[in-house]
Amino acid sequence: MRFSHVMIRVKNIDESMKFYTELLELNRTGEVRLEDCTLYYLSDEDGQTQIELTYNDDTPKDGYKNGDAFGHLAFQVKSMDDFTSKMKNFGYEYLYEPFYMPEVDMKVAFLKDPDGNEIEIMSK
Repeated sequence: MRFSHVMIRVKNIDESMKFYTELLELNRTGEVRLEDCTLYYLSDEDGQTQIELTYNDDTPKDGYKNGDAFGHLAFQVKSMDDFTSKMKNFGYEYLYEPFYMPEVDMKVAFLKDPDGNEIEIMSK
């Protein structure tokens, strides 16, 4: 068995697409129109990890609410400093500023995507 993808419902597809393709540098790999929504597929540079952004025709005005079981998505970057600079140029701020986590020998930080999902950024 192989993990395929994670799906996230989004309120504003333009904002979400900019966040995931421009800031996190995921590649758009496909788009499927269904009866009541459009699915947008994104993939990392080696095609191993995929995210499906689902934009429903009848999106709630206030967006979607996550339950308390979901935690975050994690992405590893080559340079935390370079990512931080790029993130600030996009107008985003960290939820938790970068800090060293000795248990995993990495710097980690957290921010939120346009729909409020927590995103962990990790760097060696």
